[in-house]
Amino acid sequence: MTDTHEIASGRLRATIRAQGGELIALSDANGPLLWHGGPEWPRHAPVLFPIVGRLTEDTLIHEGRSYHLTQHGFARDSLFQWIERTPDRAVLKLRESAETLARYPFRFVLQMIYEFAGDTLSVTTRVINPAETTLICGVGAHPAFLWPLAEGVAKEAHGLSFLQVEPGPGLGVEGGLLGPAIPLPFDGTELPLAEALFANDAIVIPDVANHSVRFAALDGSGRERRALTVSWEGYKDLGIWSKPTGAPFLCIEPWFSMASPIGWQGEFAEKPGILALAPSESRDFVWRATPHFIPTAPSG
Repeated sequence: MTDTHEIASGRLRATIRAQGGELIALSDANGPLLWHGGPEWPRHAPVLFPIVGRLTEDTLIHEGRSYHLTQHGFARDSLFQWIERTPDRAVLKLRESAETLARYPFRFVLQMIYEFAGDTLSVTTRVINPAETTLICGVGAHPAFLWPLAEGVAKEAHGLSFLQVEPGPGLGVEGGLLGPAIPLPFDGTELPLAEALFANDAIVIPDVANHSVRFAALDGSGRERRALTVSWEGYKDLGIWSKPTGAPFLCIEPWFSMASPIGWQGEFAEKPGILALAPSESRDFVWRATPHFIPTAPSG
């Protein structure tokens, strides 16, 4: 069985890979939208599970026992099983194994559902608790979009637009852990983009007020050359990240849960912001990407 599957709908095409259950390509009529992977960062849109970010000393403590679990968890490096593959939909599944139980002592079923609705790609992460005990976890999306989004537009001529003001504060990141509260670098509902924003790692917005953001490349007159909207449901936190070293991508990351606060180390079930699912409970977390088809300006 092949490792990848392509789905399409109208002007959109996407490719999903069984390794990591990951979206590895997304394009519209104007070309690629998703980062293709490269030496700057080899991933595309990794699935974050069963943690988001880092744990203190990469250690999960459950019922007094310690387990070694590294940043963002193991789903992004695991081989998923194909459940469904059609021209416009793909479903994959990952569940616990002896290997995962050695690092993360919980049973789980994780489904990734990729499907199109018109000119929107919908990505659902479904977390199912098959056990008779509570499932404790974090879950997150990590899609990396091309930045610059349009050819010939400088990175600094891009911005993120939110529907409402984020009251903040944000949280700093130090060594992959959450630092003290910091002001968000917004101008009202706008976040002008520049590589320097990410000098200290991601912009982290806990309990994000918005449920969507528009990412746009602007020409010299401020007119959009190319744009897409990323929206989400079920997630409660947001990370925005790139590398401050010329990396040509921007990650817009809806999360449920975040890294451990600096100095915090305790029972995993007591980790701030963590998700707890009762026996037989399931929860869906959805993010969507909608490109905007902008008419070409008349010449002359």
